[in-house]
Amino acid sequence: MMIEKIKNLFKKEHDPLSSDEKLQLIEKSSKLVGPGVFYSTLIVIASFLPVFLLTGMEGKLFSPLAWTKSFILIVDAFLAITLTPVLISFLLKGKLRPENKNPINRKLESIYTPILVFCLKWRKTVLGINIVALLIGLVMFTRLGSEFMPPLDEGSVLFMPVTLPDVSNSEVKRILQVQDKLIKSIPEVDHVLGKAGRANTATDNSPISMIETIILLKPQSEWREGKTKNDIITEINNKLQIPGVTNGFTQPIINRINMLSTGIRTDVGIKVYGESLDTINALSQKIKKALEGTSGVKDLYAEPITGGRYIDIEAKREMLGRYGLSIDDINAVVEAAIGGMKLTTTIEGRQRFSVNARYAQEYRNSIDALKKLQVQTMQYGPIPLETIAEVKISDGPPMINSENAMLRGSVLFNVRDRDLGSTVKEAQKKLNSMMSKMPKGYYIEWSGQWENQLRANKTLSIILPIVVIIIFLILYFTYHSMKESLITMITVPFALIGGVFMVYFYGINLSVAVAVGFIALFGMAIETAMLMTIYLNESMNKMVEKYGNSKEVITEEILRQYIIDGSAKRLRPKLMTVSVSLFGLIPILWATGTGADVMLPITVPLIGGTITSTIYVLLVTPIVFEMVKLHELKTKGKIELIDVKE
Repeated sequence: MMIEKIKNLFKKEHDPLSSDEKLQLIEKSSKLVGPGVFYSTLIVIASFLPVFLLTGMEGKLFSPLAWTKSFILIVDAFLAITLTPVLISFLLKGKLRPENKNPINRKLESIYTPILVFCLKWRKTVLGINIVALLIGLVMFTRLGSEFMPPLDEGSVLFMPVTLPDVSNSEVKRILQVQDKLIKSIPEVDHVLGKAGRANTATDNSPISMIETIILLKPQSEWREGKTKNDIITEINNKLQIPGVTNGFTQPIINRINMLSTGIRTDVGIKVYGESLDTINALSQKIKKALEGTSGVKDLYAEPITGGRYIDIEAKREMLGRYGLSIDDINAVVEAAIGGMKLTTTIEGRQRFSVNARYAQEYRNSIDALKKLQVQTMQYGPIPLETIAEVKISDGPPMINSENAMLRGSVLFNVRDRDLGSTVKEAQKKLNSMMSKMPKGYYIEWSGQWENQLRANKTLSIILPIVVIIIFLILYFTYHSMKESLITMITVPFALIGGVFMVYFYGINLSVAVAVGFIALFGMAIETAMLMTIYLNESMNKMVEKYGNSKEVITEEILRQYIIDGSAKRLRPKLMTVSVSLFGLIPILWATGTGADVMLPITVPLIGGTITSTIYVLLVTPIVFEMVKLHELKTKGKIELIDVKE
């Protein structure tokens, strides 16, 4: 833009200019460019304000993008008003070529000018077509699915089956070995590593009934032809239909993030709060039954909070007194026999290992064996444990979860082959009647990815209107005209048309990533429309300077000619602004590998919106501008001049 402005100012009768004249004109041009650079930078940075205010994982993921974009714009604006004038003073030598001598610019004008003339002649028809396209875009927008974040392909699969809570260690080991063998038989699987129960750490509270198997896949080039990751997951699921085992599939990284942020290991979880575990379990089973058959709901599972098995050893106090024993004597035998008693610690380098003593397996592998454990007495010698204590198996919770100072159960499911938003909304409709009949003191909460999506949507819905107002105020201070600011703002919904069309035909769901793409498009569309409005107002100033400012001297033909000049003569800088953005974005459409899943939803609305906003700015903005100026001539007898600088 600066070079174009300088070339216009350099149109002198004596060319080449002297060094002093060049420096004076460069200084004057730089002062003209400064306000435009400042305000356009403010607009783009303000458009990214919603991204700065995102919280949670979406904020951590996209805030670096917003910060990087903002710092680049700030540095770019600084260089444009400091370094660029210096470089121009060195690089512009000799005579300056007229604008019509540039073959590219001449060709672009020869294509664009007839189209613009046609559109100005049939302006109502062109506006009608744009309005129809906008309405179609709104209908498409309402039919788009929604999700929190596009699923990022981590390259591996985390298989998380859950079996009954009273399963034995030996049975879990057997199931784990069978599953690993079946998974490894699939040609695309490279390595399989399974784990049952929890590690020796307080941060992993997995019960013995929960299995975690990490499945590493071979490079995609070695897969069978036509196979996708979803096909492999389906094949694994079909092979592992084991009675009493509920399968579940996710990915290692997102699974840990979900569990740390929401306490739910699947895409969606329904948390059931209350005071009684039995009631919570009954409600969880009802919810599970109601959700069965819902489209998109996969790996449906009600987390068991009852059904655990415990070995209770209750002392017979009258018998203890008869044999001269105490409760501590029984506890010592139980500790040594079942749990293991710590004797000492061995040191090997920097490692420490405890040395425990425990009865052999055959003495503690059944209830009968436990009953026959020998307890030493002072007077009667060894006696069986069942003589002084009752050994029995009782029911209880396998694991107690609490949240918000209340007991908690949960119903878990993943979403596949459908978008998250519509799946959850259909599930909520099925549960609405049940929610109104829940016992007093019991309630549910939707969690997992849906919880994150609601939080992000709430943040965006609050901040986006504020951003629109801020940008409108920036435009107002640029033009000092409410009317011109509104003309520029009208560009935004038409710019969004292309974004919505591309998102719809690419089959992408609305997500935070898509929202970030539309936010970036918002600022770019305003910036391009602002550039066109500035050039059109500049052309109006030239017209008034030549003909005067009244309806007696300004005819519709004269007004249209200057609007065409203001649009066509500055075609190259407008197309350069758009082309630079498109050339940087289009290669992302063919990107593959890790990260492309998130970049595509950002890029698709940007590309589509940039194309339609350019068409609107080049063809429709002049139409709207002409209609406004004709209305001013008709009602006020003159046009309003805006002395705005680039």
